[in-house]
Amino acid sequence: MDKKNKITPYIPASKNIPEFTFKAVFLGIIFGIIFAIGNAYLGLKTGTTVSASIPAAILAMGFLKIFFKKYTILECNITQTIATVGEGLAGGVIFTIPALMFLGNNPSIYKIFILSTLGGILGILFMIPMRRYIIVQEHGKLPFPEGTACAEILKAGESGNASALTGLWGFLIGIFYKVCTNIFYVWEELPSWVIKPFQKTIFSIDATPALLGIGYIIGPRISSMMFAGGAVAWWVIIPLIKLFGSQTQVIYPSTIPVSLMSATEIWDNYVRYIGAGAVAVGGLFSLLKIGPIIYKTIHVGIKELLSGFKHIKKPSRTDKDISMAWLILGSLAIVITLWLIPIAEMNFITIILLVTLGFFFVAVTSITVGLVGSSSNPASGMTITTLLITCLIFVSLGWTERVYLIAAITMGSVATIAITLAATTSQDLKTGFLLGATPKKQQIAEIIGIILPSLALGSTLYILNDAYQLGSIKMPAPQATLMSLIAKGVISGNLPYTLVIIGIILGIFIGILKIPILPVAMGLYLPLSLSTATMVGGLIAYLTGKYAKDLEAKEKGILLSSGLIGGDACSGVIIAFLVVMNIIPPDKKTILPPYFSLIMFAFLALLLVAFMLKPTSRKYQQK
Repeated sequence: MDKKNKITPYIPASKNIPEFTFKAVFLGIIFGIIFAIGNAYLGLKTGTTVSASIPAAILAMGFLKIFFKKYTILECNITQTIATVGEGLAGGVIFTIPALMFLGNNPSIYKIFILSTLGGILGILFMIPMRRYIIVQEHGKLPFPEGTACAEILKAGESGNASALTGLWGFLIGIFYKVCTNIFYVWEELPSWVIKPFQKTIFSIDATPALLGIGYIIGPRISSMMFAGGAVAWWVIIPLIKLFGSQTQVIYPSTIPVSLMSATEIWDNYVRYIGAGAVAVGGLFSLLKIGPIIYKTIHVGIKELLSGFKHIKKPSRTDKDISMAWLILGSLAIVITLWLIPIAEMNFITIILLVTLGFFFVAVTSITVGLVGSSSNPASGMTITTLLITCLIFVSLGWTERVYLIAAITMGSVATIAITLAATTSQDLKTGFLLGATPKKQQIAEIIGIILPSLALGSTLYILNDAYQLGSIKMPAPQATLMSLIAKGVISGNLPYTLVIIGIILGIFIGILKIPILPVAMGLYLPLSLSTATMVGGLIAYLTGKYAKDLEAKEKGILLSSGLIGGDACSGVIIAFLVVMNIIPPDKKTILPPYFSLIMFAFLALLLVAFMLKPTSRKYQQK
């Protein structure tokens, strides 16, 4: 890590305070189950999940403060670390497991538990060699928005000074905004307008406090590159497809002609494949960049293994990971178990692919969440790429029977769960790095936190399937539906390879121009509404950096943005449960017209700018 990026953790390495305690672990497990169930519903319903990092940090701090006289900031950190596992597991499971159901292979709750647990642990273990490079050496270059926000919230809560009020105000504003849009339906959360003269493409914005806060934290450079990717997708590629598309011919994977498709349908059926190809190239470039550190850590692990688990060098408390020797043995044990147990339905080739692609995309997702956060991490794009490669290899080997189709989806499930857990682990380890936590204790805590949410998710899937039928209009499970279509498309030879290759070539061109590929590729792959809202937050960060004379303006902005993210996310999880209990409707016509959403979002953005440009009063204390 460069000297200019070197930081002193909140709790120094020389100081030992309670961290891995029973109360911290117990609360984390309870919150983890809640976040797993809530996000499973949200993901199957809308295709997106709510990041648990911020609400988990706030809940951890609040519960420990209310029910226990003595607690430490590192105990709060362990609680939120375990709690976020539920969200990561939910994302991985809902993206892929329902695809097995759609193909007529209904996995038992026990099978879902095994795949979730082993895949989750594999993701955590695969992430460990990346920590020193991605979290420590790249500090200042990879912002890790949720991880940084968690650290700020926990520090502000522990300090108990005026800075905590900044985060609290943001939190309350986030809740108020979410209640108005998703409970009382006063104005729309996601307004969009069709631009009829421009081939009926659209302008849309996910006008939420969370995305405004994330845009501020990741900054103007990354948010502008994401927006550029989104603009190319929605205002260049989609109009071109609409302009030159066939009036009568149906082009796979769509089931209707281009002339009858909306801009959203064109993006969903065609542009996402281009984005997936670009994401794969961005991931490859990122992996090549961190190749030397991966080689070094594997080399150290082999030396530890041969030396009988003895540490070559005793690290400080804040730099102590799970031993590389145990990492290698644990990974091997998981891989061999998946290979040998019949329930996993994997042969030797799928195991090799799991290790290779899983490790590759764990590295990719760890960098991706450092750039744009867990909420905007295109895990489904990485899943698509994993499934594409696997199915193509199967076809080249002549494996086109249904049993290999199921094997490909099953392997993709384990890889996806590993990817989503790596994303969660990355953010948590960033929080721990800033606070001065012990990485090894966080890693062990996350492994413990996998077990009960894995059990809960299998039951949740079948309950929701019985109530709504997965794949229906009420519970569409969009990612899993796409996974099943891709797998069947590759096996049958109907996959739109041209679109994926276009994405690969586009990604290479972006790299040649020395522009970071992943932010642009994610803009291509994600809905325009996400990139638009994030860009507004990045613009606020730019204006603040240019015009703010207050030295503490950036810190205030991070605290307020963290509160906005937390309020939005916490209330989002609660609303999900209210919808499941049929207390509020999942959707309803809003009272005010769509343009009012822009007015309220602009007002919120101006409020953020005004707050940060306002000189700090003497009562405001830094940390």
